[in-house]
Amino acid sequence: MSDKVEQILANYAGETPGVIGNLRRMLNHGRLGGTGKLVILPVDQGFEHGPARTFAPNPAGYDPAYHPKLAVESRCSAYAAPLGFLEAIAHRYAGDLPLVLKVNNSDTLGGSGAPCSALTSSVEDALRLGCAAIGFTIYPGSELRNEMYKQIRDLIRDARSVGLPTIIWSYARGNLSKEGETGIDVIAYAAQIACQLGAHIVKVKPPTEFIEQDAARKAYENIPVSTLTDRIRHVVQSCFNGKRIVIFSGGASKGTEAVLDDIRAIAAGGGFGSIVGRNAFQRSHADSLKLLDDIMAIYEKA
Repeated sequence: MSDKVEQILANYAGETPGVIGNLRRMLNHGRLGGTGKLVILPVDQGFEHGPARTFAPNPAGYDPAYHPKLAVESRCSAYAAPLGFLEAIAHRYAGDLPLVLKVNNSDTLGGSGAPCSALTSSVEDALRLGCAAIGFTIYPGSELRNEMYKQIRDLIRDARSVGLPTIIWSYARGNLSKEGETGIDVIAYAAQIACQLGAHIVKVKPPTEFIEQDAARKAYENIPVSTLTDRIRHVVQSCFNGKRIVIFSGGASKGTEAVLDDIRAIAAGGGFGSIVGRNAFQRSHADSLKLLDDIMAIYEKA
């Protein structure tokens, strides 16, 4: 047993043994097992953005078997995807690779209404597929956010009852400026909301120095936010003073050094890891493996 993992799990002492067991499973899996860090490969972008935008840069990705194989070869902590992709591969990987079922998803075909993902699968599906957790997106800032909060309340309760932890993708969107969606005050607030809703693991975007809310400006006069490391540290603090696991997305496709610079800042700021999708699987297979290797090497030294 890893002391670092057990220290993290001590913050979840009120949880069911099943939830703690699956958190322990992910934290002890793969190359980063036992370090207290996570690197998860998520592939929900085919649903969210369309197949060509997602998989054309590396056509091997059209095949749902490609991504879990990449996760295993790179020794990721877990693999997250919507129902269809997991149904295509769970018979091969359940029990070998921790799987996370993304139970709600949205697409870009329906116009620009208030952001709100649809429930596309269930806790029962996650159990049937041998998953280690469920994933759910909320959009703080959306006019429909209260409906999403009610949905995740029920899903967390149902998942907890069968021993599955919940990862909340907390993406502020809706009645915010574009800059504000990744502003430090908004990201920290979105992370806090996810924790208050009962998330066991929180996923947010790396924050910028921008401050969206006029009401928050005075509070940030005495909070260091000039560097990404400072901002990561503040987001971790906002997740119950580091007592909840918070990981950071890789964001839109960008160059290798830009990705690794972000990872270094996340590690230095006390982030628990990364969930890297497009920046990994849209590269050639060899380049994907190299990038994930470099990312995990940074977290190993943190």
